[in-house]
Formats: sequence, structure tokens, C-alpha cells
Amino acid sequence: MEFFLQTPAWAAVQRSLGRRVHEKSGPGWSFLAIEEKNPAGKVIYAPYGPVADSVEAFDAATAALVELAKAEHAVFVRMEPAAAGFTASDAGPLLRARGMRPAPVNQQPELSWVVDLDGDFKDVLAGMKPTNRNLYRNIHKKGVTFRASQDPADISVLLHFLHLTAARNGFKPQSDEYLTQVAASLLPSGAGTLFIAELEGEPIAAAFAYDSADTRVYAHAALDDTHRKLSAGIPLLVTLMADAKEKGLKHVDLWGVAPEDQPDHKWAGFTAFKKSFGGREVSYPGTWDLPVNKLRYGAYQLARKVRDKLR
Repeated sequence: MEFFLQTPAWAAVQRSLGRRVHEKSGPGWSFLAIEEKNPAGKVIYAPYGPVADSVEAFDAATAALVELAKAEHAVFVRMEPAAAGFTASDAGPLLRARGMRPAPVNQQPELSWVVDLDGDFKDVLAGMKPTNRNLYRNIHKKGVTFRASQDPADISVLLHFLHLTAARNGFKPQSDEYLTQVAASLLPSGAGTLFIAELEGEPIAAAFAYDSADTRVYAHAALDDTHRKLSAGIPLLVTLMADAKEKGLKHVDLWGVAPEDQPDHKWAGFTAFKKSFGGREVSYPGTWDLPVNKLRYGAYQLARKVRDKLR
């Protein structure tokens, strides 16, 4: 699986947002790293990176990240080595032995749910719950149609539904400005697609997907609660998968899920929804920090601990 957050398309998004991005590669390794600010100072962050085909290549990538951090006067490197020559179960001892420590929180999901698109699409459908298959096959009888868009102006459809969902469920979505800029960068280039469900020509649900060379990421989705009984979000996602299959992609990444042993996790509802499409759980090592300026990093960690205790 190629991670979208390590692609040139994501680098273009970050630059369009005014952020400095560094892309480097060597024998068996590469990384996209973004300059960020936090209370410690400057951070060099590689989302789901670096990418390496062996532990030796990972070490070379890490050395290059440290060199970059020193050149840019960053306090630490933050990384998420999701595909770096070792498994998530081996990551802890391996990363600690290299002076890394777990970040206070994971910036990207540590667990994801992936549907593989091998074989015929009927095989993908067979892995889903019968309800999902039946909705996909029969929703047109209720006047619901689906369309794919590469027009950045259509992001307004998704933003409208995200506002409704946020007001209903009491969460804060990503800003309109951010998603509008992401759409402006990804949609015209074909690296992103908006999928819209319509009832007699009126939008009732929308989903925004990002594409790497072999994987489609189900990134953002929301629907109009007025038509909730139609469950349009289910056939909309199946349509997104069918389109990915037609384009020759190998996987659909449904993004973060809750651990199985945490039924009260805030993502529990989303997780049940995602698992109803078949697929498999994928585990990543999580987010790790490698201090470069150890004194300032230590002060940052101490300040966090004090703040947490006061809370």
C-alpha cells in the first residue's frame, strides 16, 4: 500500500496551504516531511513516514531526517514509520533502541480498516454485510443516483453536510478554508474525487476520497439527516469502491478504527460502519518523537506533564 500522506500530491496540498515541505530519497527509502510548530519549537513531521524497504534503509532515512532537523533548527523529528521494513509489533523495542519515544498522542490513526480490491468486484461485494450489498443494488429504485466530481466548487456540498453533522453530534470539523484548499489542489489533478449521492437531483450525501498509486483513502464523508432512512452513505461508499476498482486501484483505506477491546471508544460507531464492508484491520507503529535538541525537548515533555497534572 502506498500511503497518500507520503505522495507528491499531498506535498502539493501542504505547499498550497503555505507550509514548507521537504522531500528526500535514497537507496530503498524516501520521505515527505512537513515543518510544523508546537510549544517546543519547530518540528519536522513525516506523516506515515519515512518509507523504507528494510531496517537499514529506515536507519538511513532517519539519519537524513535528523540532518534536516539540525539544518532547519528543529527541536525534534516526529515520524510514523508505517512501512519501514518492520512490523508494528516489532516497532517498540526497535524504535526505543534508536532513541525514539512515543509521542504524547498519535497524529494519524494507529489502526486502520482496509478493503482489498482483488479479484472481481462481486468478490468485494460478497465480503460485505447483505444489507450493504442490497442497498447498493437497489437504491436506484428509490430515485437515488450517484456522481463523481473533479470540480472544486462541489466541495460546498460536503461542507454543508459536515456543518449539519457537526451541529447534530457536537464535534468540530476541519475548517472550510482547509478543505476548500485541499479540494482545489487535489480535484483538478485527479488525485482526489468527490462522490455525491442525489435524490431527484438534490444532494443528500457526499464523500471525498484521496488516491495514491494503489490505494484510495475514504477521507471525509457526511450526509443530510433528513434522508437518513435511505442510508445513502452505504451505497455511496460502495460506489466509491467500485470506481476505485475500475481505476485499477488495489485497496480502499477506510481510515481509523477503534481497538476491538474498547467498545466505548469515540470511534466505535464509525468502526462498526466501516467493518460492515468487509476487509481487514491494519496496525501501524503509531507516532514517535526523536529529540534533536534534547534539552528543549525535555523541557517540552516536562511542561506537558505539569499541564496534564493541573488538569
